Parts: sequence; structure tokens; C-alpha cells
Amino acid sequence: QPEAGVTYAAKLERGEGRLDWGEAAEALDRRRRAFAPWPGAWFEAAGERIKVLDSEVVGRTSGTPGQVLDDTLTIACGEGALRLVKVQRAGKQPMDAAAFLRGFALEAGTRLPLPDLGPDPQP
Repeated sequence: QPEAGVTYAAKLERGEGRLDWGEAAEALDRRRRAFAPWPGAWFEAAGERIKVLDSEVVGRTSGTPGQVLDDTLTIACGEGALRLVKVQRAGKQPMDAAAFLRGFALEAGTRLPLPDLGPDPQP
């Protein structure tokens, strides 16, 4: 491989796995797969970090980004929606969405916070 044009990838940081519901559902699903097992894809709800272990893209788009759409843990995204199939709370075992919702109240209509990405980096 020629040395011209060679670049190095920056080290991944834990915060890069945070899901931004303003992005397209397909991009978030790819991010989840790319960041497995470390740093893992995650979001915050009620001040708790929840890791997304499995998800599927749903074509439904009614709702604002970050809004829980139904009782199967489908989250509206910037484009489409993402159904969270398997999640894990901090310090707990992985569980499917139905088991998660029995112990963690995320009702339809709940709005998950969008990440604060801070100011744009300097050029």
C-alpha cells in the first residue's frame, strides 16, 4: 500500500455511541452495529443511560425526533423510526423491549432528550 494518502483513525470515545434521534433511523441502526461491543450505542431516559443491543428500522415517521411512538419501544427519528428490540440498563441484564417497558416507564408520547453536541468545532 502506498504511503501517500495514508490517514489514521482517531481513537473512539464513549460519547460517540450516543444516539442522536435527529438522524435517520438507518444511520442510527448502522451506528448501533458499528459500535458493538464498545463503546456501544446508547441513549438517556430519566437520567439513566440505556444501551441499545438490537434494533430494527421502521418506516413510520409520525412524531418528532426522540418521541416514543408506541408500546413496542419505537422511537421517531429525523427520517423514519427505530424500534428498539433489545436494551440494557446500567448494571442490569440485557432484556427485550417488552420486559424493559414493564420495569421502566416510557409511555407513547414521551420525548427522549436529544444530545447536546456543543458548539461547532473550529475549522
